[in-house]
Amino acid sequence: MKPLKVKALTDLKIVQRAIAEQARQRAVQASVQVKAVKQAATDRDLFIRAAGAVKPLPDKLHVLHKKELAVPLAMQYQKDEKAVLKEAISDEFDVSTLLDTDDHLSYRRSGIGVDVTRKLRRGDWSIQRQLDLHGLRRDDARESLSIFIREAHKHGIRCVRVVHGKGLGSPGKAPILKGRVHSWLVQKSEVLAFVQAKPADGGAGALVVLLMTSRG
Repeated sequence: MKPLKVKALTDLKIVQRAIAEQARQRAVQASVQVKAVKQAATDRDLFIRAAGAVKPLPDKLHVLHKKELAVPLAMQYQKDEKAVLKEAISDEFDVSTLLDTDDHLSYRRSGIGVDVTRKLRRGDWSIQRQLDLHGLRRDDARESLSIFIREAHKHGIRCVRVVHGKGLGSPGKAPILKGRVHSWLVQKSEVLAFVQAKPADGGAGALVVLLMTSRG
């Protein structure tokens, strides 16, 4: 009888192992399903957060598309402003050939007479606004100058002063920003002329700039 008992015990262990293996496989499948459900819920939440609530389209053969609404004027104005602020004024522009280096540095746009720079230097136009670029990095200085010139012109300002410094604090005491400002101003369409400021107004560390008249 012992052989039969041993065989029965062996068969029982085989059945138990088979049952245990089936239970393990079911547990693994259940775990995979739970993870899939959780992942789907997470993906859905992320999509809703990114895209907002989504409504299904009506189940119709033909979908009527609404006419695209015109962009509100205020929003369009903001877009135009941003586009203008991003306009490129190059750092590689060679301004040296456009400057008059008489007793004092000056610049006048083509078609502008010498008398304009003479009057500008003499103070016939009073300085209405000022921009100080001291301590600004190149990119910040370029953007600040672009915004300043555009805003001044938009508000009908004719004469402004731009303080760039003499470059005494720069490496090698070279007036790097000064040369940049000359180049940037020449590239601005609103600028008609500029001259080195009088000693009392900043001398070699500043420019007096004449802007064209605003057309509204």
